[in-house]
Formats: sequence, structure tokens, C-alpha cells
Amino acid sequence: MRLLIGLILGVLLIPFCALVYIQLGLAPVATSAPPLPFEQLITGIAMHKRIDKEAPASSPVPATPETLIAGAHIYHQQCAFCHGLKGQPKTAAGKGEFPQPPQLFEHIGVTDDPVGETYWKTANGIRLTGMPSYRSTLSEEQMWQVSQLLATTVDKLPAEAQRIVSTP
Repeated sequence: MRLLIGLILGVLLIPFCALVYIQLGLAPVATSAPPLPFEQLITGIAMHKRIDKEAPASSPVPATPETLIAGAHIYHQQCAFCHGLKGQPKTAAGKGEFPQPPQLFEHIGVTDDPVGETYWKTANGIRLTGMPSYRSTLSEEQMWQVSQLLATTVDKLPAEAQRIVSTP
């Protein structure tokens, strides 16, 4: 009986303590604050499981030079504000976010991700980050174009696309 009471109290005590922690204003909510314990682990697992479940397996838009150049224009207009341009310092917006967005085209980011995963992130956004959903802003074709661009290493992009993602 004592074990059962102890178990029930333990199960109720954890949410109560979490609520008190939040009500006292102790939870870190500023972008400069460190993450909560296990925050990155839990949100990372949840995001990757959801993407694995929902991301398209392949792109209906081929990675042609025209597609990559169109994707570069979209990236320059919609993404560079946070993710930056090749060879340029990280933007003020990118530096001020938590977690900071990866500076793409600098050997970090999404070139090793399947194009469907990048498309999913572009279409749906990512909660608790600054990554918005572009589903109501860009067409399906445009989201696939920028996803194809980001799935291609910068040295394999057409010269025109390289110029676009490098020019402020």
C-alpha cells in the first residue's frame, strides 16, 4: 500500500514541481538562455521521428540547372535573412535566434539530408525555432526548388546559382 501511495505521489509531484518552476518565472525563455535539461534531445527525437514518418521519399522536381537557379533566387529572397549567404558572416537575425539556424553553404546544414526532409522542414517549419512554414508563402514547386538547391553541395551548383547564394 505504501508503495502505491509513493508511486502516485511521485507521479503527481513531477508535474506539480514543473508547474511551480514555470509559475515562479524560472523557466528559461530568452534566446540567450541555456536550453532546458533534455530540451534538445527530446525535441530532436520528436522532430526526426515526425519527419521520418511524413517526409516525401523523392522529389517531383528534378535537380536541373534551371531548378537550382530558381531555388537560389528563392533562397536569397526567403532564407538568407536567417541562414546567411555563402562566404558572408552570419546575419544579425540568425545570431539572435535560439537555437541559431545553421549557416547553410558553409559545410553545415542540410546538404546531407534527403531532399524530402528539407522539403518537409520548408513546408511545415519547425516549432520552438525561428524556422517558419512556407506552405502559405511559396508554391509546391518553389519549395521543391529551394529543397533541391539545399540538397546539392555548393561546388556542384551551376555558376549562376553559386553567384546568387554568395551575393548580398
